[in-house]
Amino acid sequence: MDERLLITVVMSPPALQHDSDGDACITIESAIGSETVVLNIESGVTDSGTVTNSKPGSTNMADAVRKARDAFNRGVTKPVEWRRKQLKALKRLYEENRQAMVDALRQDLRRSKTEAILLEVDYLINDLSNTIHCLDEWIKPERPSKGFVNLLDDVVIHNDPYGVVLVIGAWNYPLQLLLLPMTGAIAAGNAVIVKPSEVAVACNKFIVETLPKYLDSDAVVVVEGGPQETTELLKEKFDYIFYTGSTSVGKIVYEAATKNLTPVTLELGGKSPVYIDNTVDIVVTAKRILWGKFINVGQTCIAPDYILCTKEVQAKFVEASKKVLKEWYGEDPQKSPDLCRIINLRHFTRLQAILDNSKDKIAVGGKYDAQDKYIEPTILVDVSPTDKAMEDEIFGPILPIVPIENAYEAIKFINEREKPLVSYVFTENKKALENFVKNTTSGGMCINDTVMHMSVETLPFGGVGYSGMGAYHGKATFDTFTHKKSCLVKNFAVIGEKLASNRYPPYSDSKLNFVMALMRKRHTPSLKFLPYLVAFAFGAGLTYGIVAWNKITSEDL
Repeated sequence: MDERLLITVVMSPPALQHDSDGDACITIESAIGSETVVLNIESGVTDSGTVTNSKPGSTNMADAVRKARDAFNRGVTKPVEWRRKQLKALKRLYEENRQAMVDALRQDLRRSKTEAILLEVDYLINDLSNTIHCLDEWIKPERPSKGFVNLLDDVVIHNDPYGVVLVIGAWNYPLQLLLLPMTGAIAAGNAVIVKPSEVAVACNKFIVETLPKYLDSDAVVVVEGGPQETTELLKEKFDYIFYTGSTSVGKIVYEAATKNLTPVTLELGGKSPVYIDNTVDIVVTAKRILWGKFINVGQTCIAPDYILCTKEVQAKFVEASKKVLKEWYGEDPQKSPDLCRIINLRHFTRLQAILDNSKDKIAVGGKYDAQDKYIEPTILVDVSPTDKAMEDEIFGPILPIVPIENAYEAIKFINEREKPLVSYVFTENKKALENFVKNTTSGGMCINDTVMHMSVETLPFGGVGYSGMGAYHGKATFDTFTHKKSCLVKNFAVIGEKLASNRYPPYSDSKLNFVMALMRKRHTPSLKFLPYLVAFAFGAGLTYGIVAWNKITSEDL
């Protein structure tokens, strides 16, 4: 008898469940013979496709949160010296375990060394180096401008840590998407509970075993486990929650957070569109789109999900893509060392169903191998909005092209759907570009390239609507985990009290008029051109002096 089971389950929140991105957070019971076992669907799916029992997390969730809370309440995490020590230790972890990180990513996703280093290891190191360098500046109290009524007072915004924050990572970039927000949380002075994805088994093991060796394990607590443990974890009270994953599970995390009015950042996903017009260099455009799509074989939240273009551009794009893909991956892409693999068989089956449903629309690729969890980079043409490929975020190496007539139709198509995490526009037409910027909404935009906006640390990264809320990267990560505490500092100076005493009873019209005059907004002329005026005046004066001196000298001669 085949011991593998096909089980259909209908459950409602707050139990976590499967989604198109591979998040799974439900626990079910199944009777096998005379025994009852608990099956955690995502964590229990093995490479062979069988379902196994979930291994419970080694840490009690309530105890882990209490441990972190105690560290924060004792003031362990607030001193800048502690923060800097932790960040430097984390950098040492990256540098001393570079190969171990590359190996873990290869085990989980068959990630090439180049992609592992560029997209995760060095990405983390560079972000951390910037955080260490800027930490003293970031933590300084801010002093905003103040009105006339507060001229004698001190107006300050203090950068306070929230307290105990929870960071839940994702399996597609299992190191970067967990450790980068964790870095910002530490820099901001929080105690942190980190929950790596159990789906990326090797990276989960690396984090669980390595992080406590370098960081203060009282204030940075690693918890492991599957969906059952995550559900238990979300029952605890946190001061901030940072979640990366799918929209469906994001809703459940958000629901859990609202019970304690906990603020959240949700980094989700969606179907990120690409528009191409006939003004672009089609070969360069193909390279940039295909690279963004096929890194990590499309298992990237900001991967181009589908293309909108005319049939004329579609034909040119397909021809250019055939040449580019052959150049990159050879005659048989399955043998290329530069192509990752699908994370597990459940995801492979989901993607296979899209291909099987679109056999008549495959223009490039289309091959797959279940045993190897391999799906060839594939381009679909003449795709209809009702096709299976357009139902949900693809999250794999399949790129549909939906023909449209013009930019107006493309904008309408995008606006009829949920707001994407990112919109990609390829055009040299400034008016068309302006229309996309002004008339579409997305978490971010990248013009004439894909994915590369992630490398600009001064650009906050985040979604909008169904693609998420909140943002991070660079200083935005620090700000995400920082409460901006506004503070007005009054003094007891006689002049200030004399002016302010008009607010006290007994009231009168004269007092009211005086207070209104103090509070009236006054907009003084902008001083931004003052340095230029000073420089001009100095230059003019110097020139006049030189001319006068020359005149006097010539008269003496």
